[in-house]
Amino acid sequence: MAITIPESIRSSATAGERILFHTLKEYLDDDYIVYYEPEINGKRPDFLIIGPYLGLLVLEVKDYTVNTLHRLTQEEWIINSKNDGVVTVKSPLKQAKDYMFAVQNLLRKDKNLTQQEGKYQGNLKFPCGFGTVFTRLSQKQCIKTDLYEVIDPNFLLTREEIDPDQDEFSEDLLIEKLMNMFIISFRLRDPLSSEEINAIRYHLFPEVRISREFKQAAPYRDQLLLSLHNLETMDLHQEKLAKQLGDKNRLIRGVAGSGKTLILASWARLIKQQHPDWNILILCYNISLSRSIESMVRAKMEEPTDLFEATLEPEDRMQGITVRNFHEWLKKDLHISEAQLPTIIEKLKNKETILPKYEAVLIDEGQDFEADWLKLVSLLLNEDTYSMLLVEDRAQTIYQRGRNYLQNTGLDFRGRSKILQINYRNTSQIIQFAWDFYQTHAASNKVVTGTVEGQEIIPPQSTRRKGPEPILVRANSWQEETRMVAKKMMTLHQEKNVPYEEMLILYRVKRTHKIDIVNTLKNTLKQHQIPYTWVTESQESKRTYRKNDGSVKISTFDSSKGLDFQAVFIVNADNTPFALEEDKNREAALMYIGMTRAIEHLMISYSGESAYTTYFDHILETRQATAENQLMNKYGS
Repeated sequence: MAITIPESIRSSATAGERILFHTLKEYLDDDYIVYYEPEINGKRPDFLIIGPYLGLLVLEVKDYTVNTLHRLTQEEWIINSKNDGVVTVKSPLKQAKDYMFAVQNLLRKDKNLTQQEGKYQGNLKFPCGFGTVFTRLSQKQCIKTDLYEVIDPNFLLTREEIDPDQDEFSEDLLIEKLMNMFIISFRLRDPLSSEEINAIRYHLFPEVRISREFKQAAPYRDQLLLSLHNLETMDLHQEKLAKQLGDKNRLIRGVAGSGKTLILASWARLIKQQHPDWNILILCYNISLSRSIESMVRAKMEEPTDLFEATLEPEDRMQGITVRNFHEWLKKDLHISEAQLPTIIEKLKNKETILPKYEAVLIDEGQDFEADWLKLVSLLLNEDTYSMLLVEDRAQTIYQRGRNYLQNTGLDFRGRSKILQINYRNTSQIIQFAWDFYQTHAASNKVVTGTVEGQEIIPPQSTRRKGPEPILVRANSWQEETRMVAKKMMTLHQEKNVPYEEMLILYRVKRTHKIDIVNTLKNTLKQHQIPYTWVTESQESKRTYRKNDGSVKISTFDSSKGLDFQAVFIVNADNTPFALEEDKNREAALMYIGMTRAIEHLMISYSGESAYTTYFDHILETRQATAENQLMNKYGS
């Protein structure tokens, strides 16, 4: 079964397009990708197929009947249009051919996709073809209307050739015809590699790019490589979700590091491409996360369609897009306070007040939103579009928002919910360590893999990307602990080339009655000449947060949600779970969030006692025993 993007065809598609969509999905192999109505550099072919042994194929689909066709040539057709009467249109085959040439010209600019020597130097390494599909015409009708006089039968599929319900349908014939829709017919000696297919996707679809530059993956970068290959692209499952711009609401639940925010940013770009006049609202709970989302969305909006052409005109691509944390939105845009929400919601329901309307609303970390917040948002959605995307991970729930969406907010996500289970951010060592911790310390959470309603927690699946084991450090004092953290930072910076801006220190409380945690950290970093920024010092420091300023970031667990760094240092872990916090699930979620901010390196340090440090001590003891056994087995007793 082929991968289709989007995952399902839009409700307004013609009956013939639906048949072709499902036939291609059902009868092409698993490693084929079928795009329906993709936008490529301003053009929108009906279908684009990429296959490792096929190459690239463009199909133009028409639902013409015998009565539609009037006069046909190889260039232009005169047809009887139901809406416009007799009109002249471009030949569907020429239309498909022009789309194919546009795709070829875009891809030829990448030397990695072209022949570099020999007779065919400069040509693509793989064949590109084109064809037409007439979903309401049979072969007999094509003969009767002289259609085969202007379109070679090799480049034309009829109803019985695409519809499995027809007696004449043959899977083998369908595949054979698709394989022969090429002017220069040659079979690939070696199939297209996954890296080459990623490169094709990278150039054709800017919304799947993660980096603005086309280059091999660097060891450290601002956005994590969300692919198992070298090109910085979404994986196909993420792309399917990002392009599933369906009717009404959408809910995406994903594990930490599954690319939820990236999908949200891509969704914003796609909506703006299709509806330039729409007002789009993007909300989250966390102030520093809102700055990070704004940066990601802006990068998506400014991503050039063609990386090899001149840069975009210096216009504001964010016009009509508002990115806020929820309370900032209330204050700056709606000019109301949270205490007024019940009254405002009632007035909106009774049409007694007017507030700004939005054609689309995208919410990140939706598990942190109160029911009334979501009610307010839903009431400000344009009734004609009613387009909402809500993404969440309930394992990262740190506020008591228990709810059923339909019962508590009126939002209905039934049949429009998807799950992202693959964690791309963390190494397998980090995600397994974090998940083991969470399962041990979070009370009574139901773990699921299929459904999306209720309070279930989704277990992460690792990409199996390897890295060092998380480091656990027990120090003799808090001062010694900070020195050990600083030395580890310097080692990573000097020996592993990890930039300081790719390091994050997380703390649970700012100070205790015994020690001033943040000030001690700051003083130690100063002594070791390590630049730092205290992100959670104030509301202003959260609002002005920038990752790429060359400094180590110091933050609470709460404010780190949605962020990622190459190296994360969780300090003063003996203050977790925090003694004054009664909700132990919240404490476990905070620690899980902190651990899963780390892309490659995780260090947890402590110098006192708590339920969590007892757990960590046990891991240290197990590691020590394992190491000793290995030495004994290697060298004998």
